[in-house]
Amino acid sequence: MFENRISLFSLFGFKVKLDITWFILAVLITWSLAKGVFPMYFEGLTPATYWWMGAVGAVGLFVSIIFHEFFHSFIAKLYGLPMKGITLFIFGGVSEMEEEPESPKIEFLMAIAGPISSLVLGGIFYLLVLISRGINMPQSVSGVLIYLSIINVVLAVFNMIPAFPLDGGRVLRSILWGAKHNLRWATHIASSLGSAFGILLIILGIMSLISGNFIGGLWYFLIGMFIRGASKMSYRQLIIRKALAGEEVDRFMKTDPVAVTPDLTIPELVRDFFYKFHYKMFPVLEGETVKGCITSRDIKQIPHNQWDNYKVADLTKSCNKENSIQAHSDAVKALSQMSSTGNSRLLVLEGNRLAGIVTLKDLLKFLALKIDLEGDDEIDLPQI
Repeated sequence: MFENRISLFSLFGFKVKLDITWFILAVLITWSLAKGVFPMYFEGLTPATYWWMGAVGAVGLFVSIIFHEFFHSFIAKLYGLPMKGITLFIFGGVSEMEEEPESPKIEFLMAIAGPISSLVLGGIFYLLVLISRGINMPQSVSGVLIYLSIINVVLAVFNMIPAFPLDGGRVLRSILWGAKHNLRWATHIASSLGSAFGILLIILGIMSLISGNFIGGLWYFLIGMFIRGASKMSYRQLIIRKALAGEEVDRFMKTDPVAVTPDLTIPELVRDFFYKFHYKMFPVLEGETVKGCITSRDIKQIPHNQWDNYKVADLTKSCNKENSIQAHSDAVKALSQMSSTGNSRLLVLEGNRLAGIVTLKDLLKFLALKIDLEGDDEIDLPQI
């Protein structure tokens, strides 16, 4: 989902990132607050005042979202779940988990922590409203505080709708999971409700558009599309994790990978390897020593008329968690690395020795066969 992200800062060990789609939301919220909400409820202020109120309100909203997502991440870390961080994007924010919770209790506590934190923050902002009125602060200041108090309560209430992957959907899943001890069944029910809620929002958005409420209708439609897609994707990810769990990477790897040497020129590499084998990545070997790998993306960084000036050694990237994995690692980890980096091929290492290459295509072939044999008609695997 998040391919273009900007790292902002770290908060107690959690990296907070910004997806480029966030700028769309920031502009829309600032504009709607400055031109609609604040002038409607706080009359008589100057246009410039409304604009700074809108800007501060938008910043306050995103601080509130980070606060909400931080408590999800904090509870996850408390129970040993690895977290990639928090990403702000066009529909708000998301805590990126690398694994599913191990028990219904952990799922419940993680899910409920966000809405509770938003209610607490809403209460804090309301207390600040009372203080601001008591010391006769400008109406513009109390107006922003009122907005932030209300929006945090709205954030909590909306997130408690029992539609996966909203927090309420995760609470529902934890209850169903605990009752029947079947995570797959619980996820199917919760994600089905999430998909239905998404369709409801899409219909509401279309009706709003027809009635002339363009901005409101567009947002209902987009949020509905997002929730429906996210709920279906969450169920698919669970099935994929279940299918691959316990399978080691070396079961899927090719043990005779095509490798290149560091002394090849870039034109030779392109002509004799990329155009011949049609792979996007090749391991780089010097004798038996793994020097790293070279990808088509690396070649694209060099202007075509300068290819003769470079050799493979100049562009080789050393082995790291983005392009390599140990042979006895879980295949779920390999799939996660491919998903987060966009690489469809990984070097498979045994210590410092090249054991083979694992590809997304080979993992998906196994998944397709296993899902077909064990039966799950609702799962559509990604296409290669």
